[in-house]
Amino acid sequence: MNMHNMIGAGSAARLFVGLVAAMMLAAPAAAAVDDGAAAAGNTTIESFNKAKRLLEREVYFDHRVTLYCGAAFDAKKNVVIPEGFTTPKHASRGKRIEWEHVVPAENFGRAFIEWREGDESCVDSKGRSFKGRKCAEKANKTFRYMQADLYNLYPAIGAVNAMRSNYRYAMLPSESATFGTCQMKIDESGRRAEPPEASRGSIARSTLYMAASYPQYRLSSAQRQLMQAWDRQYPVDQWECLRAKRIEKIQGNENAFVAEPCRKAGWY
Repeated sequence: MNMHNMIGAGSAARLFVGLVAAMMLAAPAAAAVDDGAAAAGNTTIESFNKAKRLLEREVYFDHRVTLYCGAAFDAKKNVVIPEGFTTPKHASRGKRIEWEHVVPAENFGRAFIEWREGDESCVDSKGRSFKGRKCAEKANKTFRYMQADLYNLYPAIGAVNAMRSNYRYAMLPSESATFGTCQMKIDESGRRAEPPEASRGSIARSTLYMAASYPQYRLSSAQRQLMQAWDRQYPVDQWECLRAKRIEKIQGNENAFVAEPCRKAGWY
């Protein structure tokens, strides 16, 4: 090779290296798994009613116990009221379970324009426009997927579900238990709820999964820190692992916040 060709080859090599370096700098960095990177949400189940039936028949059929109060319930959703359980409101809803969204539908629903403003398809039989949850459910498939995501749904005594409403989770050291012997605390004036210790790990890993899986739902810095702390303080148990494995089989995606520690424990 003559000197002219050697110089040309060297210049080309330097140009190639420079282009590769530029491409690497331009490429987005992958986020850490524990920050919820690259998680896939539900893209299988669109119906909230179908989601509830699947949970009843294929997930909780042999573990009918509520999230917050540890109350047993039967196949017809009737609750065995725990000794000492009381409720200051919604007594008529205290005898049956309801399916609680750990991340409330309203809290992610407000991200959808159909919830806030309506849609041309959201018109009732009398020609009146409507918005809110009913419109988001009708007009937006992503909302339907989020609302029906099995990882975010848990059985709860109806009265507890009603009083928790869409309140954010928090620590409430100055509050007393709202439901007698069930150590769930509700601060209505501050719109906050403190769940019993036994439920905090599951709540944290479901919340972190929802934030990782759906860009429409964003955790505040304070809420993320609380969920990460609960995730560390209250590790997975065998039931949480089995629940997640059953859901993965039905829904087709994984909650890595549960699956990874379950694998390490040999329970997945």
